[in-house]
Amino acid sequence: MIGNRFQRVQSLLKRTKRVVVKIGSAVITKEDEGLDYQVIYNLTYEISRLWKADYKIVLVSSGAIACGRAKLKYLKKPISLTEKQALASIGQATLIQAYEDMFHKYQIQVAQILLTREDFSQRERYLNAKKTLETLLKWKILPIVNENDTVTTESIKFSDNDILSALVAGTIEADLLIILSDVDALYKEDPRINPKAEKISEIEEITAEIISMAGNKPGRLGRGGMYSKLIATQMANFMGIPVVILPGRKPLILEKFWSGEEVGTIFWAKERSLNMRKLWIKYYIKPEGKLYIDEGAEKAILKNGKSLLIGGILSVEGSFNKGACVECLNLKGKSLAKGLINFSSEELLKLKISEEKVNKEIIHRDNLVILD
Repeated sequence: MIGNRFQRVQSLLKRTKRVVVKIGSAVITKEDEGLDYQVIYNLTYEISRLWKADYKIVLVSSGAIACGRAKLKYLKKPISLTEKQALASIGQATLIQAYEDMFHKYQIQVAQILLTREDFSQRERYLNAKKTLETLLKWKILPIVNENDTVTTESIKFSDNDILSALVAGTIEADLLIILSDVDALYKEDPRINPKAEKISEIEEITAEIISMAGNKPGRLGRGGMYSKLIATQMANFMGIPVVILPGRKPLILEKFWSGEEVGTIFWAKERSLNMRKLWIKYYIKPEGKLYIDEGAEKAILKNGKSLLIGGILSVEGSFNKGACVECLNLKGKSLAKGLINFSSEELLKLKISEEKVNKEIIHRDNLVILD
């Protein structure tokens, strides 16, 4: 199995041109002490070598809130969203300055990009973000992405930067997503609870059993733990992007991975089955409402690949405008699909009692994505 992984990794790296590297808070900060400049120095040195070897790289870096806490000696975990926003606004400047100073030593210019979920969920803003990232890479400038914690709200925030890194990887159509963590790999049990837990070298497909291995403990400093990394990995894999989780604090870890050492856990991806627009609907947009559909409509969209018609809708939940993303659920409340709707919720309710409702197309199949 080791030889098999070595050959597959080498084959992957030969065709890899675009890489997203996600760096967690616990990797580049010390508990209550702010940034760990030695770790940042090590990582910028390694990334600069890949950059000079013509890899196009986007960094997704956590750490702004942890920097703000250290700067103010704010030793308790932030409780409210407002506190997190204030700490992030203080720490973000320190974080980006550290990267700028370190990369400057290797004649690499950096750019800061702060995003919210809304920047991905609105089509025009998503395309603008994509164009900005593409332009920076074309200009040979290294984008450093973080969530815009200072303006985000609970309704538009990412659950954590693991999810953000998967969305960025999909946006630039990366060939590889690297998640640098304070945990060195996926284990069959939480190694913080069982130090003898068995490490897993590679995963072909993320199943419910694999996800159950992650436990539910968050990371030391960030919001995400191994569970969020697996959810982000599952998203990236579905987009056709392999993911590797590596121990970010380990010196020369990227070089070790590139040279074929069996470090971390690699998650192999199958060929992408959806176009980018449908992937955008599936992963980038939060539903604004719900449609409960009958068994006939369920069969039509799941088995026959049909559009959703008005006759199959039993009830409507939520308030939304025409073109909004809505979730389709069956009679048991199971989520079946997501799609962009042709009518507002108000128009839909009127249509349901109208004589014109027969054969009215509510969501066209090109705007409808089946959920796993």
